[in-house]
Amino acid sequence: MLMKIGTCSHDHASEILAIFNHEIAHSTSIYEHTLRTPLFMSGWFEAKERGGLPVLGAFADDGSLAGFATYGPFRAFPAYGNTVEHSIYVRADRRGQGCGRALLGELVRTARARDLRVMVGVIDAANVASVELHRSAGFGHAGTLREVGYKFGRWLDVELYQLNLAMAERAPGRPVT
Repeated sequence: MLMKIGTCSHDHASEILAIFNHEIAHSTSIYEHTLRTPLFMSGWFEAKERGGLPVLGAFADDGSLAGFATYGPFRAFPAYGNTVEHSIYVRADRRGQGCGRALLGELVRTARARDLRVMVGVIDAANVASVELHRSAGFGHAGTLREVGYKFGRWLDVELYQLNLAMAERAPGRPVT
């Protein structure tokens, strides 16, 4: 599959919404129970724009959105301002074609360009493909949180993976905006 990585806009909201809602309904890759709405997506994009946060897309040769990736603040305290948590979602029918790898690579490049320090992935422990993707991209296992989620009638563990972005030291107080 030919693919181009680019920036997503509000024009892609319905495709992103479909990917989100498929994952909510059918997987533990997102620990939500309620499907998202177009109104939710409008607010989601506005928050990304206000924060200057990327929403990257993997576009198939037919122009359709095969997957998307983004990041945002890791935690809402000033000392975490140089750390981001990222998300990558690939359409079910596009998995195994390199979308996730391409999106993660571009997301890491984007974070490095912003002089961020650490990128964190919070991955459902049963999501072996995502764990392997992160390991192959140089992310290291940073811990396991046991039974912190509950979905589909069972308790779920999450694995934390982190990548130190090897940036130059930054002056304190320059948080992610």
